[in-house]
Amino acid sequence: MSLSVLICDDSPLARKAIARALPEDWDITISFAEQGELGIEAIKAGKGELVFLDLNMPVMDGYQVLEKIQKENLEALVIVISGDIQPEAHKKVRALGALDFIQKPIDQTNLLKLLKTYGLYEHSEIAPQKQTYDAIETGHIELREALQEVSNIAMGRAGDLLARLLDVFVLLPIPNVNTLASSELHMALSSIANNDNVSAVSQGFISSGINGEALIIFHDSSFADIAKLLKYEEELTNNIEIELMNDISNILIGAFLNGLAEQLDIQFSQGQPCVLGQHCQVEDLIQERQTHWKKTLAIEVNYRIEHHDIKCDLLLLFTEDSIKTLTHKIGYLID
Repeated sequence: MSLSVLICDDSPLARKAIARALPEDWDITISFAEQGELGIEAIKAGKGELVFLDLNMPVMDGYQVLEKIQKENLEALVIVISGDIQPEAHKKVRALGALDFIQKPIDQTNLLKLLKTYGLYEHSEIAPQKQTYDAIETGHIELREALQEVSNIAMGRAGDLLARLLDVFVLLPIPNVNTLASSELHMALSSIANNDNVSAVSQGFISSGINGEALIIFHDSSFADIAKLLKYEEELTNNIEIELMNDISNILIGAFLNGLAEQLDIQFSQGQPCVLGQHCQVEDLIQERQTHWKKTLAIEVNYRIEHHDIKCDLLLLFTEDSIKTLTHKIGYLID
């Protein structure tokens, strides 16, 4: 009798990659769920004896799915597959009953090794059986959906470095990817700030056929906690805050761009960071940069630190001319 396998991930690109990585000679029936609540329903319907589970999902995230499985004693073995590679994330999912953890993008060799370790799969010399799919695998994958998954992985790399620097757990969101006109971008920035005073750093980046600008927006209330975590004992001054901003920005922007570059097989060159403003309303930053922003592809990630009042928002703004190259590069992942 075939094993029922559930792939629970909000990204069609991730669902496709996981399904493709499974052994062809494995006698399984594969089902798919786009978010945790649907995943729980599938498990209760007997479609998830083994579950490959993402952590960052809408409606019900992976942590909540694990809690639900544990609370209701549901029969499911869970392997987490996530871009959140923080050591604390590994500990949390194991404490909630996950069998193991695999980082994205999924590596087939590591997956097979793990399946064999737990006795879930053994290679067969018999002719491969056709895997049974109990749901449509992915359908058409849009650029925005694919770039969101690529950004999710890059976000995890950056979050892991920030977590190690500050010795904290970074709460990772679902990245927001949209093509925005100048006025829409202004609205998005205003929404991020929510009338708080902010400080911001900008850093340009360029690759073959791709260029843009990265912004890190710090809520002013964050600086005291950041300084404390980095063990700054001096009184906070504008110069010290600039030093803190540059430290955090170098980590988040550099790691995020490296994460994108690895997946898209490109290389980015980065300019020098530039402080756009300190202790001001976001409208002042918008006014300063208005001539630079027209139509843009924007990736937005809102980083938050567990148990601390630290908020910093990363925006990667790609020029309209970059979209063609990004679409071409993403195409290799979709096919």
